[in-house]
Amino acid sequence: MPLGRPIEEPPPLSAGRVELRVIRTRDAEPLRALLAENRGWLQRWEATHPAGRGVTPGTVSMRPTVRLLRRQLRVGSGLPFVVLLDGDVVGQLSVSEISGGALQSAQLGYWVSEHVAGQGVTPTAVALAIDYLFGELGLHRVEICIRPENTASLRVVEKLGLRYEGRRASYIHIDGAWRDHECYVVTREEAPGGMLSRLPG
Repeated sequence: MPLGRPIEEPPPLSAGRVELRVIRTRDAEPLRALLAENRGWLQRWEATHPAGRGVTPGTVSMRPTVRLLRRQLRVGSGLPFVVLLDGDVVGQLSVSEISGGALQSAQLGYWVSEHVAGQGVTPTAVALAIDYLFGELGLHRVEICIRPENTASLRVVEKLGLRYEGRRASYIHIDGAWRDHECYVVTREEAPGGMLSRLPG
């Protein structure tokens, strides 16, 4: 079940050159352009509909998607962020499946443009998000599921020291087929000093 209350929009979260900010309508066009420019970089990791429905990311306006994502705040089920580097939008980070009650958990997914890959942007963004979820929302557990072939994303969870919990077979429909995912988790008790402290200064 969701938190049971709306999630108050957090202020921008930042560390060095990297910032997380809740997605806004004005982000729709920069995101659409990034998705179009990064088709070859992102397509093999993108969720698809098993029945073949849907549109190619980057080919249509993102405004309806932004509205849907922001609705998650009102119902307490998700936190949709854009990732910025030096003030420019370079990707997205989505906190989804936020659960209250006895679970107090969330799932986290992300993508960044190829031109900023390898610059430490994604690990910093993920650390900012998890620290907010533990420190401000009071969640207990955050989970990240990654395809075994996605070595760049696997490096993110390795840098942050998330605990490997096992493989989920045929877990999500990605790039036209049901794909296995590796599951990595961290609980609040496992990160007493915060996630940002795990990254080099």
